[in-house]
Amino acid sequence: MEIIPAIDLKRSKCVRLRQGRDDAVTEYSSDPIAVASRWVEEGARRLHIVNLDGAFGRSSGNLDILRGIVEKTGVSVQFGGGLRSIEAIREAFDAGASKVVLGTFALQDFTAVPGILEETGPERCIIALDTMEGMVTTHGWTNVTDMDVMDVARRLEILGVREVLQTDVARDGMMSGPDLKTLKALGTVAMDVIASGGISCVADVSNIIGLNQSNITGVIIGRALYEGTIDLRSLIASLNPES
Repeated sequence: MEIIPAIDLKRSKCVRLRQGRDDAVTEYSSDPIAVASRWVEEGARRLHIVNLDGAFGRSSGNLDILRGIVEKTGVSVQFGGGLRSIEAIREAFDAGASKVVLGTFALQDFTAVPGILEETGPERCIIALDTMEGMVTTHGWTNVTDMDVMDVARRLEILGVREVLQTDVARDGMMSGPDLKTLKALGTVAMDVIASGGISCVADVSNIIGLNQSNITGVIIGRALYEGTIDLRSLIASLNPES
């Protein structure tokens, strides 16, 4: 199980949203590169960076921050938020992203998915399954669709997607525990699954591991790291005792 710290960028600052709401923001740092360096020093080998400005349709300098983080830390970075065209995907890769995280662009037109995978390579593309009460959301979590998350997951599996990221939007930034029901269901698909949303303590991570789903390969943690309810170094060490 890989622990992946989240770095959410809004107006060049490191923040966290509550329940995906653009107006419910807590700022944690004005130096995201320093934050990224800290998480890597504490053992992180992959970072999850979200361009919130892009997710909500605003321009930003967050690609430059991505570039700076990659240059400073040298670790794998998955980058998402507002990547709604092939050109935007290419720009993210050019800035140093190892993988891109796509939501709206892939989910609003499933016929585009094979072309997207051909462009990125299937191993470099993560599809975000942001959910609200089991239904998929798009457009910066503002549009709740009529698509059931498991129906979408099975369709993505058929189309050749290899990795998905599931976030319960209502839990995101709330430290209310992960969506174990959906994660257990996703254990039935032949794709790697990254869990996100609601992680508040080490017990939450243990509960995800306790699902015994071999395809759940990572957990994204945000607010709990920033507020100190989880110690990243200790958690990673406990999961990798021989390293």
